[in-house]
Amino acid sequence: MLELPIVENKSESRPKRPEWLKVRLPMGENYRNVRSIVDEFNLHTICQSGSCPNMGECWGAGTATFMILGNVCTRSCSFCAVKTGRPNEYDEDEPRRVAEAIWLMKVKHAVITSVNRDELKDRGAEIWYQTVRAVKERSPETTIETLIPDVKANWDALDRMISAGQEVVSHNMETVLSSVPESAPASQIRPQPGTDPTHQKCRETDQERHHGRLRRKLSEFSRS
Repeated sequence: MLELPIVENKSESRPKRPEWLKVRLPMGENYRNVRSIVDEFNLHTICQSGSCPNMGECWGAGTATFMILGNVCTRSCSFCAVKTGRPNEYDEDEPRRVAEAIWLMKVKHAVITSVNRDELKDRGAEIWYQTVRAVKERSPETTIETLIPDVKANWDALDRMISAGQEVVSHNMETVLSSVPESAPASQIRPQPGTDPTHQKCRETDQERHHGRLRRKLSEFSRS
């Protein structure tokens, strides 16, 4: 019979992870309260839909980022965990429920975002407007930050979205120009053919002009 040698298992000590890298298990009264409110009012949050690793920390502090206009996005960006497809949800009662949830959570600063609704003529602007107005009426002391979609150059939609009285309007560009074709295929920004790939020089497309105008609009809003 062949006898195998006994090998001593010497496990090397691994360095401890820093505290900021550790994800705590969601628990506590605040967490349970937020989950109960979200479930009771049948609301979506980017925390859940986007699989955010910080959800336990934020919900544990009694806050959440609400995501309006449903749970299905018309874009297919590779960096985002939100479902992609053809949305079938347009909930005109959603603004009231969001406002009620924020009032019950008693937050001083509320953050609201949304999926992209490119199939809607107004890109969802009316639901955006009504949501902010409902929150302001229910919780007039609460400041509101809106993280809005790019509306694909629908300026009437943009004006409606940012005219409801929110204190902060923001928009994520999400990625650098060179990675747009892979990470955000719905965007029209593309490298110009024949240019040096190390420089990634790009022609000014309609989408680039759109983003420039969007930035100017947001700048005007911040000064108003």
